[in-house]
Amino acid sequence: MDRSASASMPSSTASPPLYSFPIASFLNLPKAKELSALYTSAAIIISLLVLEQAVYRYKKRHLPGAAWTIPLIGKFADSVAPSMEAYKRQWDAGALSAVSVFNIFIVMASSNEYARKILNSPTYAEPCLVHSAKKVLRPDNWCVVFLTGKVHVDYRRGLNALFTRKALGIYVPIQEAVCRKHLTRWLAAAGKNSSSQPIMMIARHLNMETSLAVFCGSHIPEHAAQDINDKYWAITQSLELVNFPFAFPGTKVYKAVQARKVALHWLELAAHKSKIAMANGGEPECMLDEWVRSLADPAYKGRKEFSDLEMAMVLFSFLFASQDAMSSGLIYGFQHLADHPEVLSKVREEQERIRQGNYLKPLTLEMIDQMTYLYAVVKESMRTKPPVLMVPYKATRAFPISDDYTVPANSMVIPSFYNSLHDPEVYPNPEEFIPERWLDPNGSANANPKNYLVFGSGPHRCIGLEYAQMNIVLTLATAAVMMNFEHDVTPQSHLSDIIATIFPKDGCRLKLTPRTYA
Repeated sequence: MDRSASASMPSSTASPPLYSFPIASFLNLPKAKELSALYTSAAIIISLLVLEQAVYRYKKRHLPGAAWTIPLIGKFADSVAPSMEAYKRQWDAGALSAVSVFNIFIVMASSNEYARKILNSPTYAEPCLVHSAKKVLRPDNWCVVFLTGKVHVDYRRGLNALFTRKALGIYVPIQEAVCRKHLTRWLAAAGKNSSSQPIMMIARHLNMETSLAVFCGSHIPEHAAQDINDKYWAITQSLELVNFPFAFPGTKVYKAVQARKVALHWLELAAHKSKIAMANGGEPECMLDEWVRSLADPAYKGRKEFSDLEMAMVLFSFLFASQDAMSSGLIYGFQHLADHPEVLSKVREEQERIRQGNYLKPLTLEMIDQMTYLYAVVKESMRTKPPVLMVPYKATRAFPISDDYTVPANSMVIPSFYNSLHDPEVYPNPEEFIPERWLDPNGSANANPKNYLVFGSGPHRCIGLEYAQMNIVLTLATAAVMMNFEHDVTPQSHLSDIIATIFPKDGCRLKLTPRTYA
């Protein structure tokens, strides 16, 4: 039998095909399960995006604002680089308007009525600042942004003794000594460099040393004050509107936390030293001393025991509340005087009358009280260029802010102060710098105190407003008699400060020269 025809060749020796065309992986069709997963993921993503828009539209209702929000990020780009023009457009859109950033629904309130309603409704809204604030300032800090209700009211009541007339009188010589030291240093530096210099950081340093000296007196050494001063800018930078919120090494929030630790260390030590000094019969020479003495007064009603750390956190809160805002107010005060020589001339005439030609005579609280024109200058400066334009609040519950709109719970609601401070019916020619508008007790400016929201309103109104105004008045009064200053106008000179933390570092440049008879 011929078996050759039925014989098969072993596979191992079979000849390969002449050509081999492997199919590329990207041409392989996905399996049914892969397609199903892909369609499911796409459906989920699309559904979430649709839901995002639906929720935004539901919360927004009839309020002015973008009809649709940019998916996920919303108005993130605007918040990264805020501009006065953009804010004005938002405010002009309506007394209440809506915006969304990273799915945080925000209601902007631009009218005096709604701004005051937010500030005066602690049962519906509480200050929240920015996401990183509690990490930087400590969540257990009493600071005005973290306490509400009766606990907040009672705490503030216990601190009122720190801002009485008696207390302010203690602070005046401290403020003047620090001020003269810094202005003398400014003039010495100007003598070595005749060109104009930005005053932002040197004004901030003056303000910081003044605050620490008033708060702690000799209980904080000079090198410690310098250490806090050097590091505090990290805290300012960490509280920008948009920032990486976690305290990872190298981030702004991390650097701010380290700076806060340094500040609290020295403030806690100062509180300890003050208690010892007062227990040994010393006389109050600073805010800490006055606080410790008031707690020991038999007539004092309220909590009497505070740990060193608690006292340090209170002072740190004051530092936080004053440093950026008061520095901006001071810088704009210099700029306004430089830009209006006729106003500066009147300030100097008032100083001549009060000081009677003796410019080395120590100032007293009574002398400062007589500086009515300079107080009007400071008040008008802060009206035209408010150090803080808005303060973020959070609706803790559904907030019926108007007859036809309720702010959803957990939304941000932000009262802005600019329109109140530039209302032409209250302040005719609101963009003009006119200190005289405050000299007429029956004028519209003084007749409408509810419009002057520079220091806020309601339970969180600035507890140290008299101290803040007095400090700016004292500094400008001393500068007016010690030096001449000329404003070197730059493109950034007249940028309004959206938030105190973003004041341009070279925004105000002054050329300083000494006054020969000062």
